[in-house]
Amino acid sequence: MTATMSPATGLTGQMIIAGTPVRGSGTEVRAYDPAAGQALDPPYFHGDAGDVGAACAAAAEAFGPYRSTTSEERALFLESIATNIEAIRDTLVSRAVLESGLPQARIAGEVGRTTGQLRLFAGVLREGSWNGARIDPALPDRTPAARADLRQRSIPLGPVAVFSASNFPLAFSVAGGDTASALAAGCPVVVKGHDAHPGTSELVGRAISEAVAAAGLPAGTFSLLFGSGPSLGIALVTDPRIKAVGFTGSRSGGTALVAAAAARPEPIPVYAEMSSINPVFLFDGALANRGADLGRAFVASLTMGSGQFCTNPGLVISVDGPALDAFVDAARDALSGAPATPMLTPNIARSYASGVDSLSQAADLVARGDAPSTGTSCQAALFTTDAATFLSSDALQAEVFGSSSVIVRCADVDEMHAVAAGMEGQLTATLHADESDHPAAADLLPLLELKAGRILFNGWPTGVEVCHAMVHGGPSPATSDSRTTSVGSRAIERFLRPVCYQDVPTSLLPPAIADGNPEHLWRRIDGRLTQD
Repeated sequence: MTATMSPATGLTGQMIIAGTPVRGSGTEVRAYDPAAGQALDPPYFHGDAGDVGAACAAAAEAFGPYRSTTSEERALFLESIATNIEAIRDTLVSRAVLESGLPQARIAGEVGRTTGQLRLFAGVLREGSWNGARIDPALPDRTPAARADLRQRSIPLGPVAVFSASNFPLAFSVAGGDTASALAAGCPVVVKGHDAHPGTSELVGRAISEAVAAAGLPAGTFSLLFGSGPSLGIALVTDPRIKAVGFTGSRSGGTALVAAAAARPEPIPVYAEMSSINPVFLFDGALANRGADLGRAFVASLTMGSGQFCTNPGLVISVDGPALDAFVDAARDALSGAPATPMLTPNIARSYASGVDSLSQAADLVARGDAPSTGTSCQAALFTTDAATFLSSDALQAEVFGSSSVIVRCADVDEMHAVAAGMEGQLTATLHADESDHPAAADLLPLLELKAGRILFNGWPTGVEVCHAMVHGGPSPATSDSRTTSVGSRAIERFLRPVCYQDVPTSLLPPAIADGNPEHLWRRIDGRLTQD
């Protein structure tokens, strides 16, 4: 087929395989403007097994040369991607707004987060601790047995498959955190773009491909494919040349990829972010002193971006009483006037409506937002229930992607603990506690450490800072591997593995663990952290 360019954006409707534009031969998909209720040009077409094979073969061929690049070369490459994205900022923002229905200010901020992640990992590469350099010098005279010269560093796993998310068309997409951290580790990347924002994906994919070419890197360092999860996605994960997977999406999609990867002759890690309802615990002192303010702030967090955040506060837990009533009254008033706002896609809107119907069968309705004017709008919903009902209901623990939440009224603090213990794994857990509540909060903290990847005090979980200390992960089903994070500098660790070098001749040692410390790294030598 011949590609047709959309003159307004320069989009061609093509995938990118190792720097070459390729038009798929499968199902036609178009981005959808949820605000206007109409499909967008140009059409895109899903790839097939042949496209997966071509992209994976190119990535495997690129792996050797790309992993041999220096930290500085990869840092400059990541910075070049960021610069290329910034050069198309206006076009990119306009297209992403059309494809997502999200406000311009939100998308503009996401551009900054995307480029900031790339530059963060450039800094990680230059700082050097990602190498994990350790040296235990030989002890030939040790008795009763001598010790060999032992040295350790981290190396990249190999080509990585990245699945773009629906709710962040930039920061968790083609050049998002998974791609940035995998490229920083020295791994070529094959991205499966999301059907909800193919135009945005093509624009960013071209920015990456241009950076690959400008850096003189192998073309297979990056590819962008489109396709369905059950066919192209599974083919990508099960291709023997792929060595790890980054995924942000539904629980069903993530578990299918985990199962497929585990069933390979050579199983590989899948780092899947899947499902979280992000409980918020309200303590007596905080409710008594600022219950109404908390109710209004809660609704602001709940309805932000139509609730399409993986950290949306979908559960509130507190001891029943007049102070909680004040919180509920304020939340009801705030939610009742909340406008119906566009959701990302018609399918997501339908899933949200179905999820709210399920909640309405299991809990009592507190309030709904304004009625939607289109089939893609989100009508916010708030429910309440008691602890026993919550603990006996699978529906109340299921994530409903959108602006919905359940308030659990507990008889006492022991019931709050029982609810926390009965919850699945979460990305976040939030506590609103004044100083008088600190003893009760201290009792709950050890349990929440086992349930969530990030614990917040007196804030709201929506909004994830990209920095060194952030953890965006948690026990299943929040993620498939609770030992990692998909946001922050430690995300690079997902795509590395340690290698030990025993009695390797000095002239053959990699620079990170060579004598004389030529890269001036912090290294652990004989157990002591030093830059010598």
